[in-house]
Amino acid sequence: MKQLFLIGIVLLIVVFSCKKEETAIVSAYSDDSTLVDLAGTCSTGDQTSYAFSYQINGLTSAQSLMFYVGNSFFNQSWVQAPSSTTARDGLGPLFNARSCSACHFRDGRGMPQANSGFLFRLGAGSDNTPDAIYGGQLQDFSHNSVTPEGSMGITYVEEIGYYADGTSYSLRRPVYTVVGQSYGAMQGTTGISPRVGQQMIGLGLLELISESDILAYADPNDADGDGISGVANYVTDAVSGNLVIGRFGWKANVGSIAHQVAGAFNGDIGITSSYFPNENYTANQPACAGLPSGGTPEIEDNDLNAVILYARSLAVPKRRDVTRGEVKYGAQYFKSLGCISCHKMNYTTGFGGDIAPLKNQKITPYTDLLLHDMGPGLADNVPDHLASGSEWRTQPLWGLGMISLVNGHTYLLHDGRARSIEEAILWHGGEAEKSREKYKKLPATQRGYLLAYLRSL
Repeated sequence: MKQLFLIGIVLLIVVFSCKKEETAIVSAYSDDSTLVDLAGTCSTGDQTSYAFSYQINGLTSAQSLMFYVGNSFFNQSWVQAPSSTTARDGLGPLFNARSCSACHFRDGRGMPQANSGFLFRLGAGSDNTPDAIYGGQLQDFSHNSVTPEGSMGITYVEEIGYYADGTSYSLRRPVYTVVGQSYGAMQGTTGISPRVGQQMIGLGLLELISESDILAYADPNDADGDGISGVANYVTDAVSGNLVIGRFGWKANVGSIAHQVAGAFNGDIGITSSYFPNENYTANQPACAGLPSGGTPEIEDNDLNAVILYARSLAVPKRRDVTRGEVKYGAQYFKSLGCISCHKMNYTTGFGGDIAPLKNQKITPYTDLLLHDMGPGLADNVPDHLASGSEWRTQPLWGLGMISLVNGHTYLLHDGRARSIEEAILWHGGEAEKSREKYKKLPATQRGYLLAYLRSL
C-alpha cells in the first residue's frame, strides 16, 4: 500500500512538472497557434482530397478562365507526334511523365516510385555538370521507337534508433542505382539526386516575397553563432535571363514559376517551349534525333502562360484543429526547439505581377527559402548552382497535414524516404541537428504535441 502511495506521488510530480514546463513554454512565446489563414485571403477552407486544387479568390474573369485552361493542360496527357491532337502532341522522345499531374496528382505530392512524381537528377563536378550521355535527368520512358535511358533502382536499409526515454524508432536509408543504362555507362563522376514532386500550393505568394526579406535571414558565416547559416542560391532565370535568387525546387535552383513550369515541360515530359526550345536528349543518343515534333515550339506561349498562371494561383488550405490543447502546446515546442530558425513564419508579399490577390498578403509559409546544410544523412553529393551536395532549401510547411488526405500517403523529404512527419524530423542533421536532439529528448507526450501541431498546418 505504501508503495502504491509513493508511486502515485511520483506520477503527480511528473504530471505537475510537465504542466509547469508547458505553462512556461506558452508564456515564453506569443500565442499565434490559432492562426488559420496561412495565406491570408489566398487561403481555402476546403478540407477534402481536392484541397490543393482551388484557385485563389479575387481573380478577374479573364484570369479565372485562364486558370481553367491551365488546369486542363496541367492534367491532360500529352501524346507522341504526329497526332490529330495537335495542341497536345510532341511527347518525348524521352520523358518521365505524360502530364504535369502525373507528378503532382491533385496538385499534390509525388511518391518514391516510377511514374508517381519521382525522378533522378544526374550531375557531376562543382556545378552539377550534366552527364555526357544521359544529360541532367534520367528519362525512364520513351517513344515506341526509342529505348528508355534506364530505370530507377531503389532499395532501403532499416536503421534502428532510440529516443531518450528508450522508445525505439526505425528510419529507412535509401540506396539508389541506375538500372539498365541503355546508351552506355554513365560518367564515373556522375551522381544521383533523387527528387519527389512537391505540392503546388501557394507558389505565387512565395514568388512575391521580396529578395530583401529573404536575404534578411541569410547568415552565411553564422555571425550570430546559433549554428544556423542559411545562404541564398543564385540562378539564371530562363525567362528574364537575369541572375536571381532561387526560390523553387529542392535546392532552390529555380528563380521563377515560369521557369519552373517551362523547365518541367521540357525535362519531365519532353515538350519544347519558347523558353526551352531544344529537345531533352544529348548528342550521344542519336536514335532520338529526327523524330517528328509537335511543332516549334510544342507548347504555344498562350497555353504555357495559362499553366504558369494556374501554378501561381493555387490556394493554401486553412489550418485545422487550432483550438485543441495539444496543437497549441505543439506550436510552442515548434518554437522552443528552434524549428523556426529555418521554417520562418511571417512575411508580407510585394506588389509585382498582374495577379492582384497575391499582392500585399500577410502569409505564414514556414520557410526562409534559403539553403541549409542538412548533414551527411540527407546529402546526395550532387551540387546545384551554389548549393552543395548536402544543402537543401527549407521546405514550406503549409498544407503539410493535408498531404495524407490529398495524396493518400505521408512520404516526406526530397526523396520520400521519410514515411511520416516524425521520421522527417529524425532525418534532420547538420544545422538542424540541435533541434532534432532536443526533440529526441522530449517525453512521448510532448513529442505528440509537436506532431499534432505540424499535422494542423
